[in-house]
Order: sequence, then structure tokens, then C-alpha cells
Amino acid sequence: MKVGLIGLGNIGVHFGTRLLAAGYELIVHDRNEAMQRRLVEKGAHGVGSAQELASRAEIVLLCLPMPRIVAEVAAEVAQGSAVRIVVDLSTTGPSVTKEVEALLNARGIAMIGAPVSGGTVAAEKGTLAVMPAGPEDTYKEVEPLLRVIGKNIFYLGTDPSLGQTMKIINNTLYATSMVASCEALVYGVKAGLDSKTMLDVINVSSGRSFATLERIPQCALDRSFPIRFTTELLHKDIKMCIDEAEKIGAPMLVSPAARQFLAFAITQGDGQQDNVYPIRHFEQWAGAQFGKASTDE
Repeated sequence: MKVGLIGLGNIGVHFGTRLLAAGYELIVHDRNEAMQRRLVEKGAHGVGSAQELASRAEIVLLCLPMPRIVAEVAAEVAQGSAVRIVVDLSTTGPSVTKEVEALLNARGIAMIGAPVSGGTVAAEKGTLAVMPAGPEDTYKEVEPLLRVIGKNIFYLGTDPSLGQTMKIINNTLYATSMVASCEALVYGVKAGLDSKTMLDVINVSSGRSFATLERIPQCALDRSFPIRFTTELLHKDIKMCIDEAEKIGAPMLVSPAARQFLAFAITQGDGQQDNVYPIRHFEQWAGAQFGKASTDE
């Protein structure tokens, strides 16, 4: 069976690489020709449009950055002549997912919403958490594909929007813990504590989180700030979660503070930087720096 993949960015390229390694015949498309070429050089078949891809592949995977882009591309995919199933691996949010589901169902195309979590390193290793939801028989058909790209698969029910709800809750928890960790760690440095020692203590204590265990050590401790997930994308996810919660009357009091800080960071030019990069604002305000670059040794 031919599988199509649309969206070949920092995570999508790893999905494609793993699917090729697993022996799937892969058809790919990205509006950025350089990104598409990376997978074509590994053996994928590149095509010029989403509709063309969906006219050659029965199962189409989407890995796209923004909900509206997902909706636009899904409309193109719906015009394809071969596609039977669309699996959305993006963080699209429940409202847009319902719109896309209705669009696809009207063309007789089934949809699975299957957002992922774990970042680029986990995508490369195939250890992502995957949160699929949609018709159970459709999920069972695409499950082997999902097990190529992820390790922890959680089927969440027949409504494709449920996976998206789970994903934005997860990302919002990460965002709030990351912002809180950054301000607390800068306070610790200002007070005289060693950066690495603080992380060592926190990570065997009750204050630990994915931010302190993975992201801050990877990005801020050595001042390298590699781009794993941008500030702009994290802000998009936490804003989406707050908006969706408001729609159904679920109060959120803490998360808006983290969203506001990320929004401020974007106004300061941090939108395309990794989401840990804004720790620099806490450092500037406190007059203290967390971590040390190797050149500072």
C-alpha cells in the first residue's frame, strides 16, 4: 500500500525517514522544495501538490504547523482520487479537527486525529507518544504506521477531536511548567545556587518536569538553545487550549500567565527561537544568567 506524507519539516522528515526504513512505498509533498528533496534523496517519490499525492496514496499523513494550514491542505487532499484515510499528526486543535472531519467525511474519506508528543529527538528515535482518535476500524488499519513513528500509542475514542484535546492539554502543561521553571531557576542563580546542581536536585525531587528533565538541560544549561519547538508554535498551542476550554466553560487561571509571557517573548523577536530561549528575559530582568556556554569555561 502506498502511503502519502505531507509536511516534511523538523518532525515530518523523521516520520518519512522511519517509514522508508520500515519498507513503505512513500509519496511526499512539501511546499518547500528543499525539505521535500531531503526525503526524495532517501527514496521517497516527490509530487507537486497535495491533490496529486492524494490521487496516488490511499492513506495520507499530515504533519503541518498551523490549524488553518491543515484545513487548507485537507481541502486539497479531499480532491484526490485514491485517498481513503487521512491521519492528522499535527497539533490542529479540536474545533478545526471537527471542520476537517466534516469536509473529509463528505467525500467518503475517514479521518484519524493523531497528534504526537516528544519533540524532534523522539521523532528521530521513534519513541513519540501518539494520541489517535477516530473510527476504531480505521484506527486499527493505520495502527501499524503509527507504531513506526511512535512508541506509546493511546487510542482515545471514536471522535477524532479527542486526540487533539489531549495534545493541547499536554502542551499547555509543558508551557506552564517550562515558564515557571525558567523564572525559578534564574532566581536560584541570582541567589547564589549553581545551575546544574539545581537541576540535579529538582530532577530527583517533586519539582521535576519534562522542562527540567529534558528541555532546559538540552537547551539552556550550555546556552546552545537548539531549535526543537519554536516559541511561536508553543504559544499557538497554549492559546488554542485556553480558547477551547473557554468555549466549553472550563476555567483556566494559571495557563494564561504562561501564554502572556510567551506572547511577550514573541514581540521581542523570539517567535522563531526555541521555546526555552525566552529564559533570557528573566535573566535580563534579574541580572543573572542560568547555565554557561563551553566558551565561558
